[in-house]
Amino acid sequence: MTAMLGLCNVLERPAVSLFGLQDGTFWLPPQRSTIAPAVDTLFYTLLGISAFFFLLILGLMTLFVIRYRYRPGVGPQSDVKHSTALEIFWTVIPLMIVTYIFYQGFVGYVRMRTVPDNAYEIEVVARQWKWIFQYENGLETNDLYVPADRPVRLIMRSDDVIHSLWIPDFRVKMDIVPGRETETWFEAPWQGETGRHALRCTEYCGTSHYNMLATVVVEQEADFDQWLIDALAKQQNKPPPERGEDLYNRYGCIQCHSIDGTMEVGGVAVEGPSFKGIWGETHEFSNASDTEVNREYIRESILDPSAKIRRGYPDKMTTYKGRLSDEQISEIIAFIKSLKD
Repeated sequence: MTAMLGLCNVLERPAVSLFGLQDGTFWLPPQRSTIAPAVDTLFYTLLGISAFFFLLILGLMTLFVIRYRYRPGVGPQSDVKHSTALEIFWTVIPLMIVTYIFYQGFVGYVRMRTVPDNAYEIEVVARQWKWIFQYENGLETNDLYVPADRPVRLIMRSDDVIHSLWIPDFRVKMDIVPGRETETWFEAPWQGETGRHALRCTEYCGTSHYNMLATVVVEQEADFDQWLIDALAKQQNKPPPERGEDLYNRYGCIQCHSIDGTMEVGGVAVEGPSFKGIWGETHEFSNASDTEVNREYIRESILDPSAKIRRGYPDKMTTYKGRLSDEQISEIIAFIKSLKD
């Protein structure tokens, strides 16, 4: 698994030094968490052992092919001999190697699964095709902000299908399964400046899986605490249509509904109708009578999207009942209404 992570990341980052793990290597990205050195050590141990025995076996095969090649006039000879010492040697040595690998892997696994008591908790909601990070003060973001030099515990759930959170620089990867909570944790040491690291989904979750990306921003703890206060105040001080636009982006509405009247967002085709100019229009439905787009209709579409299926569009939207508060729904309505202007 670690080898695959490293190989994939090689294709997506600029060339790095082959010396000094702090800058990354040919195989793996930079080490930016406290667990990364242990993961990398085990990876290079496995790589070294595999390379050694590969070259040993290949060399012996080549030697035997040359030494015992067919020669005219030389027939087969019976010189099979038994060596108990040799059998003990090739049994004990591999057993010692496997035991060492198991021990190092077990110790690393226990460390990765044991969350420190002082960890800062952040809830993660995975949804086609967005990440939502919820902080203790009620703030929500699509990028993950964390304090440096402090353990961070991610409590994760999926609102639809299986996803998988992966932060290559931290050597963190955990599946997020619908109907249950999973968790992982990490600690990012301060590197002398604000760190930015890629976060992506590694479980195929639909047509826009490739676009389920985020950034992990690592700040000093004092700066992180201040950012929490400022970001929440900024979010709350916006007028309702702007807060509704934030929700439109944060909760993934942008993945299926454009706001410019087209059937694509960022050059990518979408399946839902555009929000532009629909306020006050009368729409036709395949399973209900014609209805005007007003507050009641939009609220119903958010809470029970299958109640009225717009003619010409698939019934694929999931309900947001229990995910959005009444206030948030009102803000989305205000945003859609503003698109009429």
